[in-house]
Amino acid sequence: MAQSDYLKDLRDYINESAKITPDSQLRNYVKTTFLTLDGNALPLRVPFDQTQEFIGRQVGLTKWFLVDQKRMNKFAEATGDYQFIHIDKDRTARETCYDGTIAHGMLTISLLTTFATAASLKIEGTRQTIIYGMDNVRFLNPVRIGSRIRGRFVLSSASERRPGEILLRHSVTIEIEDEDKPALLADWLVLSIL
Repeated sequence: MAQSDYLKDLRDYINESAKITPDSQLRNYVKTTFLTLDGNALPLRVPFDQTQEFIGRQVGLTKWFLVDQKRMNKFAEATGDYQFIHIDKDRTARETCYDGTIAHGMLTISLLTTFATAASLKIEGTRQTIIYGMDNVRFLNPVRIGSRIRGRFVLSSASERRPGEILLRHSVTIEIEDEDKPALLADWLVLSIL
């Protein structure tokens, strides 16, 4: 993809974002993109009238993302959840079935916002995207500290909620590298304001 196309994509993203300063938007986009985009892939953007072609199809896959103890400790500090299975490797190995600390389930699910930046389908002409909610969240497998996870997004539906508002539903799987069973499954809902 030509550099001018990347710049256009970046300008479009900035115009579509909530009304924060352009410098902040650019910084957030670049930082999130670095964490999640796989190779030179860009988020899939289509006009609303083409969304039905993508129902049931994978629309994005993030690169692998390391869940390390430093991130876990910061999350525990931010939330006040100091349960030992997340922060004390020795005690967890001694007193549980795990050989070391595991990620907070809520940290894993919170990464959906980061993963969705790169891997969810986007509607062309969107002025703002709002997280509308989640359905059918299931935590299936603990994420051990030191593991890498990624998000796989499949478009489930795209419908006009009211004029100028498109509700997108993605079926999301958070996969754990080298494990058959995913960390979690969820339906991710976003509202695109045109």
